[in-house]
Amino acid sequence: MNGKNNIAIGFLTMGFFMAYGFLLIYLRDFAPGKEEWINSYSIGKHFETRLAHVHGNLFAFLNILIGYLLIHFRDQLDHVKAISWLALTGLLMPIGILTEVYFGLPPALVLIGAISMTVSVVWLGFAFFRIKSLN
Repeated sequence: MNGKNNIAIGFLTMGFFMAYGFLLIYLRDFAPGKEEWINSYSIGKHFETRLAHVHGNLFAFLNILIGYLLIHFRDQLDHVKAISWLALTGLLMPIGILTEVYFGLPPALVLIGAISMTVSVVWLGFAFFRIKSLN
């Protein structure tokens, strides 16, 4: 089961952040006060929401990829469950950005998610180095 949840949650997360992209398009092109939104392109909420959108899709894709690799190489890799959970925990990063923007919460989720995803990717890289041969 390790890896399957990464793929499923990865696709669901990607769908959410793709849909969120439509909200960003609305805010840029159709919403009342769109000029103010456009003028704040590189600062404030506008910048933060674009960060969440981009990182949400990137981390979702990483979960899909990590999940596939964990399933395909589960018999050859060590610590599959830990890597899987760390990658899933990484999704807290873009979610944390949104909670900062919309609810004013501190960036704790951003840091936890960013560290978790980084550790999962590096750990998986080392796990692949330890494989004798890829079959």
